Amino acid sequence: MKRTVPLLISAVTGFILIGTAFIPMFEEWGNDAMAWFNLLAAFAFILGGGNLLKMQLQKISAQQAGWGYAAVTLIAFFVTLFVGLAKVGVHPNAKFPEFSWSGNYLEVGSAFWWFFEYIFTPLSATMFALLAFYISSAAFRAFRAKNTEATILLIIAVIVLLGRTYASEWLTGGFPNEPIFGEGGITYSDFKLDHLSQIIMDDFTTPGMRAIKIGIALGVASTSLKVLLGVDRSYLGSDQEA
Repeated sequence: MKRTVPLLISAVTGFILIGTAFIPMFEEWGNDAMAWFNLLAAFAFILGGGNLLKMQLQKISAQQAGWGYAAVTLIAFFVTLFVGLAKVGVHPNAKFPEFSWSGNYLEVGSAFWWFFEYIFTPLSATMFALLAFYISSAAFRAFRAKNTEATILLIIAVIVLLGRTYASEWLTGGFPNEPIFGEGGITYSDFKLDHLSQIIMDDFTTPGMRAIKIGIALGVASTSLKVLLGVDRSYLGSDQEA
């Protein structure tokens, strides 16, 4: 029973949401289902916050490696939670001036907005900037011409990289717009790096990305059907009855 009820709820809700895209009468049911989803998501956030506190407090109490980072995480968590829930620095909504908490918690100038703009956003930008160095290091190792495939990958990568920079104009900008083998044929300008880069992106990369996206969509659809039909029950935990 502990597994049958969740399976039924998942199946019914899932098929209703699918039906909203094809059956007009299901649209209102879909809105109700999404309202329940938002309500459950709120409880999930509470459980997630509780689990965060539990894990970080255990790390601090056990003096595990990196427990100082856990302390910083908890301090940031509580401070952000306080300024968000208390709406520190938020002005009342013009429609409800008598209620001090009626304003938007993301109001420009509020404490939560300040944290987001001047702490979270710069930290996120720093993290993504560091990823660029890891990607460059991985690309350097991947582009070593150790075999035919790696050599082709290296050549294409160099063409695309140079074609997206001013180096393409500097290296091949002087190629004349004159035919090589006669009128109406291939011209020297067709071999400019920026033109070759655009051809690779339009004729090879775009179709490949579309094929990958189609494959991902088919995988998502098949996995979703397995969940809705009860074939995949991994989200319920162990297959054994509790």
